[in-house]
Amino acid sequence: MEQRIGIVGGGIVGLAVARELLRRRPGAEVTVLDKEDRVGAHQTGHNSGVVHAGIYYRPGSLKAELCTRGRDLLRDYCAEHALPYDECGKVVVAVEAAELGRFDALERTARDNGVPGLRRLDPAALREVEPYAAGLAALHSPRTAITDYVAVAEQLAREITAAGGRVLLSTPVTAIDRVTGGVRLRAGAGSHHVDRVVLCGGLQSDRLGRLAGGGAEPRILPFRGEYLAVVPAKQGLVRGMVYPVPDPRYPFLGVHFTRRVDGSLEVGPNAVLAPHRDAYRRSSVSARDLADTVAWPGFWHLAAQHWRTGVREVRGSLSVRAYLRDAQRYVPAIGVADVHRRGFGIRAQAVERDGTLVDDFRIEHADGVTSVRNAPSPAATSSLAIAEHVVDRIPA
Repeated sequence: MEQRIGIVGGGIVGLAVARELLRRRPGAEVTVLDKEDRVGAHQTGHNSGVVHAGIYYRPGSLKAELCTRGRDLLRDYCAEHALPYDECGKVVVAVEAAELGRFDALERTARDNGVPGLRRLDPAALREVEPYAAGLAALHSPRTAITDYVAVAEQLAREITAAGGRVLLSTPVTAIDRVTGGVRLRAGAGSHHVDRVVLCGGLQSDRLGRLAGGGAEPRILPFRGEYLAVVPAKQGLVRGMVYPVPDPRYPFLGVHFTRRVDGSLEVGPNAVLAPHRDAYRRSSVSARDLADTVAWPGFWHLAAQHWRTGVREVRGSLSVRAYLRDAQRYVPAIGVADVHRRGFGIRAQAVERDGTLVDDFRIEHADGVTSVRNAPSPAATSSLAIAEHVVDRIPA
């Protein structure tokens, strides 16, 4: 009998899993269900477009393994389908002596992860790579790239339908019930009976996991990442990407300069707790999402530990001048008059009951249900490798 598999979530991870299933199991009936009217509507379509090289992730972690594999798979996929892929490179810059200890540790991590072409630069060498960047030392990752993740998601969806799978949009899943012989998904006005289901819900991953009978933790806390656009006259001041040395206490990489595949240049994102999981207006508020956040003990533990950082992020959100103050340390020639607000994305950050930020990918398997409970950056980079990892563990 042909296996029937449902995928809940039409972002890049869910679509990659569906494609991988059809590639390996051409007789399977694969159906992707998503509540939006298009694929890649949330994190896939609201990120910086960076294809990460593996600089940041703890050696031996799932993130490190799947980022390395995923980067190579994604590069080849984009070449095969004539999708945008530009290895414009990245520098991670230390601008003060107090950062050099973290900088050295980051270099060791990047070398342990086999980041291709990695070089340590002194100030003169940094200016050769990024003439307008300032700093005491930098790591240059020439193979860090940019792409258009929505275009990748749309191509994946075309492949799925061409292989006989289905992508059902505007079809929100409201219940996941284990029944004799499989799982019943109640979605839209109907239901779908499948042998197995893979939950790739991103910002809704905790809710979907609980619908399927999973545990209450980790809980998703939504963080809004806001971007500034650099005016055309100053876009040429950054050739690729300029990043700060990240704070190891957080999974966020800090405000940075990023080139986009359309030639534009952005500054961002920051990380501000969001009052809505999936709306993209600054004024959007969801009573349900707020209630879920404040009811989670992990939120209060997190706030107690890191409230000073939270206040600084909110200050930057309210004031472009405050936002740009830190960014200007890396590219001093781009000032307040050279930027304007561009929009934002929302990051699904999993948080444990004790306030611990879940740093690695987390994928659970139980009774016919595979649940991707945490897949923040570099999930888009890693998407094709995450798909391999998931499908490896789904019984035939």
